[in-house]
Amino acid sequence: MPSIADLLRPIREDRARAGVTITYADLARAAGVPSPHRIHKTGDALEVLMEADAAAGRPLLAAVAISKARDGAPAPGFFQKAAELGLYFGPDRGAQATMFHRLELAKVWSAYAA
Repeated sequence: MPSIADLLRPIREDRARAGVTITYADLARAAGVPSPHRIHKTGDALEVLMEADAAAGRPLLAAVAISKARDGAPAPGFFQKAAELGLYFGPDRGAQATMFHRLELAKVWSAYAA
């Protein structure tokens, strides 16, 4: 049985190729992440994938997953994990976080452009 991370990867890659984002809830639903706590499970799996992307020198594909409640920005865990990986140095909200997310999205969209 594939891991949740394995289920998320192709959906995120499709969104990256299309140059669009997806909410955590829609990503969890599209991947068939089981309840309960499917958003939390999705977030945990995204962090695993962030580790793999960082280790491989790839842009953080997790940037395409956003929080509906944060006006198009990822949840704080995205920024905290990026900081843990040495890729981001700043708060998990505000102008600096917004700029980091936009730059990471641009790298993702460029890397996955058809």
